[in-house]
Amino acid sequence: MKIELLVVINKLGTSFFDMALTQTVYNQSLKATAGNSDRAQALSSRFILIQSVLSSVAAMLSIIPLSRMADRHGPKVFLVASQMGSVLGMFTLVIFMYCEVPLEFLYLGSLLHGLSGGGPMFWAGVAALASLSSEQGKRTLKLNIVDFCFGVAGVVGGLLSGYLYQMGPSVLLLTAILVSVVALLYSVFALTDSRRSLSEISIGMLMSAMMLFILGMVGAENVLQLYLLKPPLSWDSIWAGYGRAATSAMYLSSFIGVLGLFKVLGDTALTLLGIVSNCTEMAIMAFTVESWVYFLARGIMMFACVPMPTLRAMLSKNLHPQQYGRVSGLLQLVLAVTDVLSNVFFTSIYPLTLGWFSGFCFLLSCAISYISAVPIMYVNLSLKDNTNRKLFTVSQGNVKAWRFFSLP
Repeated sequence: MKIELLVVINKLGTSFFDMALTQTVYNQSLKATAGNSDRAQALSSRFILIQSVLSSVAAMLSIIPLSRMADRHGPKVFLVASQMGSVLGMFTLVIFMYCEVPLEFLYLGSLLHGLSGGGPMFWAGVAALASLSSEQGKRTLKLNIVDFCFGVAGVVGGLLSGYLYQMGPSVLLLTAILVSVVALLYSVFALTDSRRSLSEISIGMLMSAMMLFILGMVGAENVLQLYLLKPPLSWDSIWAGYGRAATSAMYLSSFIGVLGLFKVLGDTALTLLGIVSNCTEMAIMAFTVESWVYFLARGIMMFACVPMPTLRAMLSKNLHPQQYGRVSGLLQLVLAVTDVLSNVFFTSIYPLTLGWFSGFCFLLSCAISYISAVPIMYVNLSLKDNTNRKLFTVSQGNVKAWRFFSLP
């Protein structure tokens, strides 16, 4: 189901972006034509035509270089390159929405998407990996299942995109970028071909877990500091100081927890305990209306600081010493970008929720951070499965040797 999941996530992201782009272009066309609907329709359709042609021509130019790269590194190149271009193209809409640039600037996004392979290269990669991951007799069914998943994701994406746009164009666009980034990371770290080792997969999955955890927590924690200052809590500087002290105390409680529980639980269970601790606290924060509930939630969050250093330790155990510097540098860069994305995402959503449920951000934080447990459990199960296979192989060898030496 790996390739099917990628198709679903990617389609959700593109569905959200297409809605944001179409609405933005049409609204801008209405402004340019002083509200004349017919002229705005014509202007918008002209934009879409030029955008489509640009993307298609650029995709044709990218076929040969990307195919050569795929010959050396595998068909996953098609997926990664095309999705990187898609994300870069989405950011041109962000620039357009927040900066004074002409509508034609959005053509740059289409060009970037096309030069990175666009839709044709993405589907070339999907077809190749779907075929490689299926038996010859079941290949037709496999590819049809992929198309089915694409259609279902399109229906869901179309339904959700309208509601997200009603919350605000920025919410829809940021959600599209977030989902598309998740799809890109999934392609990089979760999808494999026969040349990827278990160690490489583990490294990618652990990095993904750290990114998801940071994505869910950093922005929500910053929003929480503002949440405490408004009614019903309305904290003054004294209470705010108490709150920050309670937050910092989690470093101490987490360290004590590691000392007491590491030998009993091990890396994986200890990390999952920290994730549950964080997410449970955030879920409680969403409904906090009295100060004592806040401090109760912080008490539940006593293992909040366990996941990140433990995940780093797990990552180092899967690295060759010569890889430490390169992987550590890449990890820090990725986490820095994730930190920014988390802050942008949550600080953009929070003002929009104040009128109906100001704790929504914390429930969203809880959901995103809980997802970080999935790659951790995947790595743990993969390592156990690999160990069991080795033990089974060794036991088979011992049996054969015993039989050989037992011959009369």
